[in-house]
Amino acid sequence: MSEKEVLHILGKKVALGESTKVSFNVAKLHTQNTIDVPVIIERSKKPGPTVLITAGIHGDEVNGVEIVRQIIAKGINKPKRGTIICIPVINVFGFIHMDREFPDGRDLNRVFPGGKGGSLASRVAHKLMTEIVPHADLILDFHTGGADRFNAAQIRIVKNEIVLDELALVFGAPIIYYSKNLNKSFRNSCYKLGIPMLLFEGGKSFNIDSTITNTGVNGTKRVLSHLEMLNSKFKVSKPKKNCIKIVDSKWIRASHSGMFKPNVSVNSQVKKGDVLGHITDPYGSFNHFVKATNNGYIFNVNESPIIYQGDAIFHISTKLD
Repeated sequence: MSEKEVLHILGKKVALGESTKVSFNVAKLHTQNTIDVPVIIERSKKPGPTVLITAGIHGDEVNGVEIVRQIIAKGINKPKRGTIICIPVINVFGFIHMDREFPDGRDLNRVFPGGKGGSLASRVAHKLMTEIVPHADLILDFHTGGADRFNAAQIRIVKNEIVLDELALVFGAPIIYYSKNLNKSFRNSCYKLGIPMLLFEGGKSFNIDSTITNTGVNGTKRVLSHLEMLNSKFKVSKPKKNCIKIVDSKWIRASHSGMFKPNVSVNSQVKKGDVLGHITDPYGSFNHFVKATNNGYIFNVNESPIIYQGDAIFHISTKLD
């Protein structure tokens, strides 16, 4: 068999037509118990592209994990051609402890490409980048909003990349948000290797939202169908909304501390001066109106009932493509 017919990954050989689960061994606990991240590999008998589907880089981003879980549970990850590799939970430490970061206090998405002799998070990043990522022709990476900030379903890519633009439109999320690759992020490290990535954002931490989940699963099916990898038993639906392309944006921040109640939800189109929410105090002494600073689309809403002065409460577009 040729190299293309046999996938050499994490010390295991996986031939065309085979299905297997391999262990991404990240570390041992102080009790000497090993921590293994399951990597689910499905290969068609017919050669084709390799798609890597990941989630859980942040341990509190449960909705992304749920999207990949559904992709596996429904058999969407069994390709008509090519190979699909799924890693539902990369930061298993954070997932177990319900924590965004690693036990060493580091944000995994800020240490890529990592190092073999670095911190725990850095070692995990290094192993992912050297032993799994090079096999991929495309990566779908699923995230959610941090804390109580609820993100509209969106694909984040850099601007002026023809392949990414095409794939993002195929995915069909209601929003494409053009944002720069952050230094030492997973997306930036893959970009430097020339491996395209669609980064999906949707929902908030420690929450599973059915609309966000369905958008992620349906978008994945559309991309796989576009690549002629989706099993014919699955139907592909057209996106329900036209895509909004956001080039630039700003955060509207709280000018007062207090109890917060938003009036608008994500995906709302607003005009300058529209009332977006209210900040009050427990004693009924004041009621502050939060107003839109400009015309635009609201694509992130802070759903925390208690906020402090300076907190980011609404993310609004300032420039569309």
